[in-house]
Amino acid sequence: MIYQQLKEANVAALKNHDANARAILSVLLNKIKLVEIEKRTENADLTDADVVAVLQKTLKELDEEKQAFERAGRTENVQALNAQIAFVSAYLPKMMTDEEIKAEILALSDKSVPSVMKHFKANFAGKCDMRRVQEVLKSL
Repeated sequence: MIYQQLKEANVAALKNHDANARAILSVLLNKIKLVEIEKRTENADLTDADVVAVLQKTLKELDEEKQAFERAGRTENVQALNAQIAFVSAYLPKMMTDEEIKAEILALSDKSVPSVMKHFKANFAGKCDMRRVQEVLKSL
């Protein structure tokens, strides 16, 4: 489970006195903990898909922050954010290629847009970009 890997990386960062890794890991673990608490109130368990959603959202926030620092000319902050983005990206699962998406769509009996999108959201959450799925589906 990705959450467990992040916890272990946090312990390793503590032992190695890695301030940059600790900074991003503490943010990630806190966000994931909030999602876990929210899931617990709904009597559901935290899944890898939930963790991946948090990682993707954090990655998007870091990218927006990096762009703002680039516009302001703050190169030292941009370098730190690039390191954090690389660190978070390492924990994301490998995204599906267009060929894999196409093969999965062709294997479905119902190729209507709602059916395909529902299938990918249920089975491949966090492993494919839904916009890419829609583009591949339109190209068929």
